[in-house]
Amino acid sequence: MRDIRCGRCSKLLCKGSVWELEIKCPRCHTLNHVRAASPSAEGHGASAKEAPCVTNSNTA
Repeated sequence: MRDIRCGRCSKLLCKGSVWELEIKCPRCHTLNHVRAASPSAEGHGASAKEAPCVTNSNTA
């Protein structure tokens, strides 16, 4: 768990783990964008549903 603080005034906005978060600081009204530094272990690879569509580039 980590502290998420405002980039402008350093007010504590929340605690926890986030993948992506957009939050407005109640103190200085700055819109903060927070993203994970690296994808989690579960995010590696694609399942069959997420795999890209393969098309045949052969034209006759």
